[in-house]
Amino acid sequence: MPEQSSPLDLAEGDPFGPHNLPYGVFSTPGHPEDRRVGVRIGDHVLDAGAAAHALGSPYARLLAQPDLTALLAAGRTAWRDVRRALTAWVTVPAHRPDIEPLLHPVESVTLHLPYRVADYVDFYASEHHATNVGKIFRPNGDPLTPNWKHLPIGYHGRSGTVVVSGTDVVRPSGQRKAPTDAAPVFGPSVKLDIEAEVGFVVGVGSEHGRPVPLGDFREHVFGLSLLNDWSARDIQAWEYVPLGPFLGKSFATSVSAWVTPLEALEAAWTAPPARDFPLLPYLQDGGEEQDGGLDLRISVAINGQTVSEPPFATMYWTPAQMLAQMTVNGASLRTGDLYGSGTVSGAEPGLRGSLLELTWNGRDPLDLPDGKRTFLEDGDTVTMTAWAPGPDGTRVGLGEVTGRIVPSA
Repeated sequence: MPEQSSPLDLAEGDPFGPHNLPYGVFSTPGHPEDRRVGVRIGDHVLDAGAAAHALGSPYARLLAQPDLTALLAAGRTAWRDVRRALTAWVTVPAHRPDIEPLLHPVESVTLHLPYRVADYVDFYASEHHATNVGKIFRPNGDPLTPNWKHLPIGYHGRSGTVVVSGTDVVRPSGQRKAPTDAAPVFGPSVKLDIEAEVGFVVGVGSEHGRPVPLGDFREHVFGLSLLNDWSARDIQAWEYVPLGPFLGKSFATSVSAWVTPLEALEAAWTAPPARDFPLLPYLQDGGEEQDGGLDLRISVAINGQTVSEPPFATMYWTPAQMLAQMTVNGASLRTGDLYGSGTVSGAEPGLRGSLLELTWNGRDPLDLPDGKRTFLEDGDTVTMTAWAPGPDGTRVGLGEVTGRIVPSA
């Protein structure tokens, strides 16, 4: 009788191999209320807390938790040591008798929001996206505002409406007023959009009143997830002057169920774009101890049809610069803080990360197999996936973030 293969025997090049090991939180059908920290390996999820207990690991307390909060707060040394242990558990043959019974097929479990979101900030860090938006709304002026290349622009969002991938998104209602309307009207958004982004998850907090310098990025940021910052463009356009995004953004922000640790992305770091002029010292990057850009390849699909492939490597502002800007006034970090990159867009039309850009604010509809689209219709499902270069030519899978639009409540 042929020997049955193990779930740990992965196909060559599997993007969720031992070089990756992203973290998530899951429950099983028999125990829906029992949430556990899991680590993805191939098409399975390892119950990390149970594995730590079975192998007598000193990290059992960090991993036998209902979410990632304790691990996030433990700090960089613990992050490194736990990852080393997990790598050994899934690669050393002697551990297989203990580990294999603790593996669950991904399709058999329910994935949950992996950490308690403390604060949420979203940036506007893509020069291509900012330029496109400026051309759409200020066709006769400078596409970029005067401050754009001096500091990463952002806004504070609503942490309570950050939801895990797979959660339905209810079409928001609010006030809107087209330029030709005599007065505002109230009703469901008719310009519901996506924003293909990357979210960075803060592990260790910081002291109130003490900015976080560029070189301390890895002491605070644990990892990253894909993020879709859903946007009601018509509500946003009417409300945002003079204080910025509010109800047009706060109804939902979807994040992947998987958090990829920074240590899995060593091969993905890349130089940021060249600067037009020197930055102020607290944002001046390029030192050996500082992290630059990331080569992340994103794909956006609507109802299964790929519509864009935004490249994160083109982002003007780096993750470390965003963190430095977020804290330079003394604002403190908390465990579970999440900050988004803003829409990721490239130089070509097929690399744009929002429908606002892809359809040029509705002027050029997308031709999909199930009909034309300017903005999202009820029933549409948006799915973002991504990967990054890994060691020895491998790929690091970044999971997916998906959401289906349902009619206004």
